[in-house]
Amino acid sequence: MVSERRERRGAALPPWAVDALLGAAVCLVLSLVISADQGGRHGPDAPAYLWAAGLGALMLARRRHPGVVLAVTALGLCAYYAAGYPAVGVAVPVAAALFSAAEFGRLALAVVTTAAVLAVSLFFRLLEGQDFSFVVGYELAGHVLLMAAAIALGDSLRSRRSVQAGARRIADLAAERSRQDADARLHAERLAIARELHDSIGHTTSVISLHADVARESLGRDEAQTRAALGLIKSATTHTMTELRRTVALLREPGEGGRTVVSLANVESLRVSASAAGVDVDLHVDLDGAHGGTLDGLPATVNASAFRIVQEAVTNIVRHSRGSRARISVRADGDVLRLTVSDDGPPGPGGPDGPGGPDGPTGAAGRGHGIAGMRERAEALGGTLTAGPEDAGFVVRAVLPLERPAGRPA
Repeated sequence: MVSERRERRGAALPPWAVDALLGAAVCLVLSLVISADQGGRHGPDAPAYLWAAGLGALMLARRRHPGVVLAVTALGLCAYYAAGYPAVGVAVPVAAALFSAAEFGRLALAVVTTAAVLAVSLFFRLLEGQDFSFVVGYELAGHVLLMAAAIALGDSLRSRRSVQAGARRIADLAAERSRQDADARLHAERLAIARELHDSIGHTTSVISLHADVARESLGRDEAQTRAALGLIKSATTHTMTELRRTVALLREPGEGGRTVVSLANVESLRVSASAAGVDVDLHVDLDGAHGGTLDGLPATVNASAFRIVQEAVTNIVRHSRGSRARISVRADGDVLRLTVSDDGPPGPGGPDGPGGPDGPTGAAGRGHGIAGMRERAEALGGTLTAGPEDAGFVVRAVLPLERPAGRPA
């Protein structure tokens, strides 16, 4: 699938080639219409065809200066008719420029230019004494439809590209989140291995110490017991070294660089990613009540879990919220850390708790448990987490103790 996409992408024409083809089409169509020699005080000559070529050449600048191209096209059309050359209509010469302006976000300018060109054309044609019913009742509708179609086509193309770009940004954000989650799982696995190794080596060390005392006490008095104790020491040492080598081989990954520490210090990256997906994020961090008043003063487990909760909440906003603004608040309040992540989107089908949300009845309830996962992280530290719609939008609130509750294992 990836190779097919790359082949299609490689086979697509570069932008300048598309513009050149569009410019050639504009020049060809206008030249054919001019050669029909309908109306005008002068017949088709070199300046008339140069004018057609000029309008085609303008297409080469339509991406960088769509507004200028549209304005020059409209003024050039007025100058063409003022010079008395054969009629080429009104919509055909400006259709490509209108399409380009709408395609690159100049929709208002395209509409205003359309109205101005039609108004000027009607005024001068009626002033020249042309039949009102023919000009207004017959030709006007065709010109309006063609120009409106050009604008609509350009705007729809712009909208489709915007949607595709947004989808790519969300996909990148989701991929980054998956990568970070994988890193977190790997870190947890390595921590579990380290704890097992700690327990194993601690046990073996105790055995070695015990039999070393036995060997020392029986030295010179009971040679068999001394040999047995030394043999047990050697056996325990060999077993421990074998286990240690296996563990080190499991943990070692050639070429692996230093990993980024999961911390609230990285919360700014969430704002950047969310902004790229179209959600403005207000970030407020107040740690005056925490140990040292800095992020580094927070316990490592609280720091990491708080970041993951905020990350999951922001990702849910980007994926499911209909709002355009989010707020992240991190505040130390005595011996707890309070997290609040909210958005300004109305609750409902698009919200995290709606039918299409991650915890809704028809959403990803069977595929992912975003809110449940956040709640588990908070409860693992002895804290609490609530999530649900409120008047201003969907709000996630977490309270994490900065000191481990009594009786909870380290």
